[in-house]
Amino acid sequence: MAKQIITTDKAPQAIGPYSAAVRAGNFIYTAGQIGIDPANGQVVSGGVEAETRQALTNLKHILEAAGASLENVVKTTVFLRDINDFAAMNGVYAEFFTANYPARSAVQAAALPKGVAVEIEAVAYLED
Repeated sequence: MAKQIITTDKAPQAIGPYSAAVRAGNFIYTAGQIGIDPANGQVVSGGVEAETRQALTNLKHILEAAGASLENVVKTTVFLRDINDFAAMNGVYAEFFTANYPARSAVQAAALPKGVAVEIEAVAYLED
């Protein structure tokens, strides 16, 4: 099985030695996305809701670069700086995933990159 590295200029560039996503067979594994605006490289202002919206938009663009969409997502993991932000994050999340929901885990993390409030990663599946 060949491994394909996925990149796009519509999402932030990696801030370390990792890929935005990797396709292995029919699966696409994304790196965790935070609320960085790819146009300026800065974390969006507006708190957990704005950061969630930007993180999911970044995921959407990465999946599109791999030939997939949010519809193909089978699992997400959400890392929150404060689990009390769950409801606010979930409200925005529901704007992006409206039916046939992926499985999801949500956990509080001691710290996230750049001091953000939320980071989200995904696994997507493409049929042959």
